[in-house]
Amino acid sequence: MALFFLVITLISAYLLGSIPTSVWIGKYFYGIDIRKHGSGNAGTTNTVRVLGWKAGIPVLIVDIFKGFLAVNLIRLNNYYTPSTTDFINFQILLGIAALIGHIFPVYAGFKGGKGVATLFGLVLAINPLPTLISAGIFFITLVITKYVSLSSIVAGFTFPISVIVIFKTTTTSLIIFSLIIAVLLLFTHRKNIARLLKKEEAKFSILSRKVKNN
Repeated sequence: MALFFLVITLISAYLLGSIPTSVWIGKYFYGIDIRKHGSGNAGTTNTVRVLGWKAGIPVLIVDIFKGFLAVNLIRLNNYYTPSTTDFINFQILLGIAALIGHIFPVYAGFKGGKGVATLFGLVLAINPLPTLISAGIFFITLVITKYVSLSSIVAGFTFPISVIVIFKTTTTSLIIFSLIIAVLLLFTHRKNIARLLKKEEAKFSILSRKVKNN
């Protein structure tokens, strides 16, 4: 029974993460595929760039929530005791399944977004305090640089530092997961890094839907 629950919830987490919020909102309310406009990314930033905050805010909220909800699917059973190593390990597996779903969504031809909002939702559910610190670093970096990609990368590297150094986490899986997050954000933003190095990355204005190019 425990194995059956594990398989079903992992599949459910993937399907939940696969919900292509920006793609569906773009198609059903604006008649466009967000992946064919702007940066081509199916995420909040590109949605705001192309469609504005009216579309971007729902995308952000749903993408965060689906990561948060996926991790909490573990609470539908009593096989795992909260805060134990097994509980945390399964939470991480559910979070990874949801993140894979967001990046490779079955409902949208396996072409999704970078997963930053969904990643935020799932790590918020697993380890909230380091996540909130990383969120603060993200916004500070965004205000200073106006680069969403750079802010995401910096926040990603802040997360393992918070987990390991500030909160002195001893759970091995959490430490490894926090390091994977930093590497994953580097990988999913590799094109942005190339544009940053060439000074071709678009800047993002928090108070406006328009993108300012260098």
